[in-house]
Amino acid sequence: MRDLDAFSVLTQPGLHGAGAEHWMTSWEKAFPSLRRVPQADWEKPEYGEWSRLLGEEVGKAARPVILVAHSAGTSLVMRWSLENTAAARKVAGAFLVAPSDRDSFVSPAIRNFGGMILKPLPFRSMVVASRNDDRVSFERAKLFASSWGSTLVDVGDCGHVGEAMKLGLWPFGLVQFGRFIGSLG
Repeated sequence: MRDLDAFSVLTQPGLHGAGAEHWMTSWEKAFPSLRRVPQADWEKPEYGEWSRLLGEEVGKAARPVILVAHSAGTSLVMRWSLENTAAARKVAGAFLVAPSDRDSFVSPAIRNFGGMILKPLPFRSMVVASRNDDRVSFERAKLFASSWGSTLVDVGDCGHVGEAMKLGLWPFGLVQFGRFIGSLG
């Protein structure tokens, strides 16, 4: 079993980034080795630019990469990993929280991300989904997890598992993230 120090952990928030009340920001403060993938515009995500910056950060990583993504960030990871197979070999796994259903949740602010891809991801993954998320039904989240070859974790009624929920350090999520890291062998 490996621990966090064996990996380069990159965080990828979705639309609007992750503010002070978001669990991802709390994790980054608690674990300074976690590094957020920088994006020029959190309010108007554009796939080409976000993908390029994710690829650069993965390329700079000194150890195998774990991607921690939320919402539209999960859409980025999904598409990027399937379009950039050589770079994705450096990724040990992805912890995907509250995947937005790009086929039914459409925001004009999010550009060129395309629809959902229902193919196995080229690395291990865990999908963490809520039963009352307004951006993805639980049934669709189950379909994504199954299609991607991911382990599915049901967080119950936790909305979009974002800043509005005021989860703080989100202990349940940390336990699941620890389980995921442990599963990477």
